Amino acid sequence: MKRLAIAVIAGLVALAAPAVAAPPQSIGNAKFRVEVPSNWNGTLLLYSHGYYPVGIAPDETLLANRLYDTPEWLLRNGFALAASDFEGLHGLAIEPAVRDQIALLDWFEANVGKPRRTIATGTSMGGGIAAQLAERNPGRFQGVLAMCGEYDPQSTWNTALDVTFTVKTLLAEGQDIDLVKARNPAASSEALQQAVLGAQDDKGRARIALAAAIGNIPGWYNPHEPEPTDKIADQAKWIYGAYVWGMGPAGGREDLERRAGGNPSFNVGVDYRRLLGKSYLRNEVEKAYRAAGLNLDEDLDKLAKAPRIAPDPQAVAYMYRYTVASGRMPVPIVTLHSTRDGGAVSDQVRWYADEIDRPDRIKQLYVARGGHCGFSAAEELTALKTLLHKIDRGHWPDTSPAKLNIEAGEYGSAYQNVLFLDTFGDKEMAPAFTRFTPPKPLRPSH
Repeated sequence: MKRLAIAVIAGLVALAAPAVAAPPQSIGNAKFRVEVPSNWNGTLLLYSHGYYPVGIAPDETLLANRLYDTPEWLLRNGFALAASDFEGLHGLAIEPAVRDQIALLDWFEANVGKPRRTIATGTSMGGGIAAQLAERNPGRFQGVLAMCGEYDPQSTWNTALDVTFTVKTLLAEGQDIDLVKARNPAASSEALQQAVLGAQDDKGRARIALAAAIGNIPGWYNPHEPEPTDKIADQAKWIYGAYVWGMGPAGGREDLERRAGGNPSFNVGVDYRRLLGKSYLRNEVEKAYRAAGLNLDEDLDKLAKAPRIAPDPQAVAYMYRYTVASGRMPVPIVTLHSTRDGGAVSDQVRWYADEIDRPDRIKQLYVARGGHCGFSAAEELTALKTLLHKIDRGHWPDTSPAKLNIEAGEYGSAYQNVLFLDTFGDKEMAPAFTRFTPPKPLRPSH
């Protein structure tokens, strides 16, 4: 299960392609890497990595989302690649990331040359960073490619609190568990983990379904497999890995509270009955409760009566200042997302599209899979091609799923592998672009 959690949160991404230009080891306290092919076409892709839990990190600075094949194709076709590990590397490093990525771009322009066009790209947490780089630095970027991105981290961490609050109240009733500012983070996390693992009977499964629905967490964990019939089992994997282990008391929440100067998450005033009513998973919860012979209203009453958690105002201010995208996007942006990603739910893309001040500047692409960042190189390169078309020609190309799947298929079998982050294994899969409308977010920051 721990490896599952590492994969879900970290979004561990690409490894190496042969270097042509060897950079210095770091700028300030941030390691970085630059590769420039001899046939450089003038385009630079500045990549922002995802969230790494403490103690988990790749052996080298990463350049793209896919293992080997994406960087290899890009370099062979004339694209320059650059990436920073950000100061500190681990945790919710959005604040240093925006600074360190611009420092790297400055270094590139001074030591390699000014790109004809610079694309901010990234995955998971890095997708949101890529968007913020363009928002906060007008004139430095010509486009953004954001994959499996998180654009509203305040919402994400509030959702994590909602999920763990539900687990504690209904599956670990009476246990001494701190969800925030934990006195004993390891003990609190262990208790939550055991509560999720122990929810094997019909009653436990029904309450897992409720916890998932309150966060709009889908039931499709493995991108290599078809969408499962038993969605609750997969929802339990997401809850354990992403929301309890990854963002729980002994996981990312310690880092979050250190960076923010306190706890930014809250559920004061939250009506969980109302949240469930708005969730697209409500019917599945009602079905699970009927099968278990449980009274859903009684459990919702327990949630309503449980003591609430208030935030620290300075920590909330930190989140809004440094982590939440504004929507003031000066350049075209393409987002690429799995329809049933439970680590970065697709609601995030819908929220960001609604926030963008120029709706004509965003194109949202979806692949019909579960998992987190479960894309092939062919799908990523097709999304990049869509963005470059808009930059170069001033209008979006045909982005119908049929057209995109044909384009992705033309890259050949070597570029059709999809990564499953639980096992770090690849599987060749057909392109899966699809039409999709994400659910509305249940706890947006604004």
